[in-house]
Amino acid sequence: MTLAPTLPLVLLVAAAGLCAYTFLGYPAILELLRVVRRALPHRPQRLAAEWPTISVVLPVYNEVEGIASTLERILAIEYPAERRQILVVSDASTDGTDEIVTRFAPRGVELVRLPQRRGKTAAENATRSRLSGEIIVNTDASVQIDAGAVKHLVAAFDDPSVGVASGRDVSVSNVDDRLNPGEQAYVGYELWVRDLETSLSGIVGASGCLYAIRRDLHMHTMPDGLSRDFGAALVAREHGYRAVSVPAAICYVPRSSSLRREYRRKVRTMARGLRTLWHKRSLLNPRRHGLFAWMLWSHKVCRWLVPWMALPAAGALAWLAPERWWAAATLALGGAVALVTAIGWVWPEGRPVPRLIAVPAYAVSGNIAALQAWIRALGAQGTALWEPTRRGVTSRS
Repeated sequence: MTLAPTLPLVLLVAAAGLCAYTFLGYPAILELLRVVRRALPHRPQRLAAEWPTISVVLPVYNEVEGIASTLERILAIEYPAERRQILVVSDASTDGTDEIVTRFAPRGVELVRLPQRRGKTAAENATRSRLSGEIIVNTDASVQIDAGAVKHLVAAFDDPSVGVASGRDVSVSNVDDRLNPGEQAYVGYELWVRDLETSLSGIVGASGCLYAIRRDLHMHTMPDGLSRDFGAALVAREHGYRAVSVPAAICYVPRSSSLRREYRRKVRTMARGLRTLWHKRSLLNPRRHGLFAWMLWSHKVCRWLVPWMALPAAGALAWLAPERWWAAATLALGGAVALVTAIGWVWPEGRPVPRLIAVPAYAVSGNIAALQAWIRALGAQGTALWEPTRRGVTSRS
């Protein structure tokens, strides 16, 4: 075989191998390791009198339309009121959000206002001197926490090796029934992988929608431009703790109403994640961190590298297409997927997206978002200022 066709074949094998390992091989190895290692023993739930004090932290920016209902749901959480602190930190909201929050002061809700916008992590950092709980529960204004979720999270800390407990995101429809099946499928896959990781060494990143962390770990500095929920699991590992996923700690997350909104959210999230991982890059050293380092490479780095391998793979297919029918067929299939993605991109927000369009469009746009996130994270512009995802109100009551 001459060098000319050999190079594109090598590129294709490398791209396919990375993709297969990242999304199939890695979870398959986790499953194998889980089978050969005994699962952690089940620990009984605490008695109510034994619950530790908690601080619920809710960063907000211009949430006037939904903040009242969000606070009502948080106040209704099954947890002893005398052992619960609720802190709302306003990232210099300008729409009347702060005024609504102050109406809840007689019910124990505290408001911390930043004088100027600094982003979500800065908002969370600003509350540290005000926190009174032994466990810090971080959540988001756009989600709905199941009534018993916080107790399940806190119960995970009965295990002294646990430093972070992450909730289980359940993707649900909005009240106007605008669905994103692609997002639903991805969230289900991600939670499956987290469950496998929990059964071994622990997850490599917590859910930004709902997670709890020991107070002493939360007090460690996290630069404003980084992701505190991803960083929480990394800080825990640095200090000898595990981060775990808690399936019973359910958090209902409304699906994004359009591919464009989800794309912008992914770019922000991944760009901050890349910078956070660089900040904690010592954890990628397998000599020091063993199994966890391998999991961090496999779950995060490999997944973020897949889109970069797709570019030379597409070029290799174009190179081989004139002489290889399978390359031409694969290239044609890729063109069809690109067309479907374009349809999903312009799909009206008020109409449900068919699954046949939503799933491939979500996957492709997510990989394109990763490319832009790399450029943003490495470029002079850095990571964008936090902009809360406007998902709508869930249909759960």
